[in-house]
Amino acid sequence: MRFCRWLDSRSAVGRLAAGSIAALVFANVSLAAPSVVKIEGAAGSWRLTVNGEDYFAKGGGGGGSKALLREIGGNSFRTWGADNALRDLDEAAKFGHTLMLGFWLGHAKHGFSYLNQPALDTAEREILSTVAKVKDHPALLCYSLGNEMELGEPHPEEMWRFINRVARRVKELDPNHPVGTVVADIWKEKAEQIVKFAPELQYLGLNSYGGALNVGKRWRELGGNLPYFLTEYGPPGAGECGKAGNGMPLEWNSSRKAERYREIYAGNMDADRGKYCLGGYVFTWGSKNEATPTWFGTMLPDGTRLGAVEALAKIWGRPLKNRCPEISDLKVDRDDLAAGEVVAAAAAATDPDGDRLEWKWTLVGEAEHYGEAGLGLATPPGWDDAIIEGQGTAAVKVRLPGGGKFRLYAYCFDGRGNAAYANWPLRGAGDPAKRVKPAERVPLPVFDDRPHHWHISGYMGNTSALKIDSACEANPHSGEKCLKVEYSASGDWAGVMWQNPPNDWGKQDGGFNLAKANTLMFWGRGASGGEKVKIFCGGLKDCAFPDSGGGSVEIVLRKEWTRYRIALDGQDLSRIKTGFAFTVAGGPLTFYLDDIEYVWQ
Repeated sequence: MRFCRWLDSRSAVGRLAAGSIAALVFANVSLAAPSVVKIEGAAGSWRLTVNGEDYFAKGGGGGGSKALLREIGGNSFRTWGADNALRDLDEAAKFGHTLMLGFWLGHAKHGFSYLNQPALDTAEREILSTVAKVKDHPALLCYSLGNEMELGEPHPEEMWRFINRVARRVKELDPNHPVGTVVADIWKEKAEQIVKFAPELQYLGLNSYGGALNVGKRWRELGGNLPYFLTEYGPPGAGECGKAGNGMPLEWNSSRKAERYREIYAGNMDADRGKYCLGGYVFTWGSKNEATPTWFGTMLPDGTRLGAVEALAKIWGRPLKNRCPEISDLKVDRDDLAAGEVVAAAAAATDPDGDRLEWKWTLVGEAEHYGEAGLGLATPPGWDDAIIEGQGTAAVKVRLPGGGKFRLYAYCFDGRGNAAYANWPLRGAGDPAKRVKPAERVPLPVFDDRPHHWHISGYMGNTSALKIDSACEANPHSGEKCLKVEYSASGDWAGVMWQNPPNDWGKQDGGFNLAKANTLMFWGRGASGGEKVKIFCGGLKDCAFPDSGGGSVEIVLRKEWTRYRIALDGQDLSRIKTGFAFTVAGGPLTFYLDDIEYVWQ
């Protein structure tokens, strides 16, 4: 099937290789006995055991190197979803880790309702099905139901009662691995709801940043009767660090963040070990663009280690042989600039091992919303040519490329795989800076021979009623798999856009140049026939980075596979950010799509 690969990033060879490797790994680890994990003791003396031995989770959450995690003394990692549960468990076993297996639960801000019984039944059924498949895996540590789904939830009692019911069912199915949930910090009302409505939970996962030094203590003082994992911890967030004179949030430098990890461990986790705390998971293990490209990262995108990794290595008893540079705050002579004004900036750093430091400065665009925690957000555009003097040294001069918000970075590298950074937010007056790079020209036909053209990320409408299976084996048009779409609501509407960059609605550059195409071809069929679907490409308008063109067609599907086309003659296809999309209105309905490609006819 062509469809899944150019939208889902995996070639047939890649799928076969990955599957073969996973099968070999699982064949080896499955020879070990299933793990038996218990939470033993009572309030004030809780402890975690794995196969009868005391265990304290020293973990990370994120896509960073699991080999490095093991090297510095880590022993566990967590996931937020269970779509790749067996693969994640096999990876944990490969590196001698355990896995906190997360199950994603719906959020109100994404359109999910805990009053929607069919959606709840589906979620429960999928969770229990996964538990049945993985419960005997030797790397399994525990299950976590949801992540911060309580934020903005209009029906908290119904949500907690659902979680409680699922926790009970999970324990019945697998009594050998604890089940809990993960929340965003803790306060009185939330603590009372958990205690009252979710007594089946065996532990609580606490995500905390600004409050991480005392979150366990606050949980107990609010009547919390469960042990806890610190499931996310790190530097204070963008709303907790103070602001520059221009009103933009100040990010701590990497050396100051490293000290924060030491403080959290000493003041909370070590202090509560053997009493209430069962361990923790640093966030993020690796790098992630959230608030800024570096705010929560323990490494740079290429795996270069930052002070956070050094701090954890020392805490876990495996100090780095070569330490990270230590940097002080970046200094600027002003941070609110007139059009065309030049600002002077300087930084200072030392290396504990005496390594020679190399400096790199860069200016990047600032995030629109600091609270957005989107997965896979693209790194903001850089403006290296804004550094007009001093590149490669500890002091530079910078001219902003236009009006708007920016962040100036100073990086220093020791040449041994370690780095440090500091940054400062800048704001400029005048017309917004805009630089659009030429879109990558894609040869025709566009289908499965190139990875990750567009990402299935632009969910719209009543998404809680929408379910997509991109690897459906039910009668594909060609190959082994096709796309299956189910919409369970009887009214309202929903849809999905395949986007580049992912999760972008016109704020970022991206897309592909399809100027040689004049037709979008695809095959479709309905489960019953008569299903009405709108298919389109392009569509982003009135934004900073729109689609250059596009087209649409409204179809009534037949029960048998039928070929459809969208004529794109005369359209400007030089930058297509929305490669494919559909919307449906009313249901319930089920339909299938396959063999989608841009061609010249």
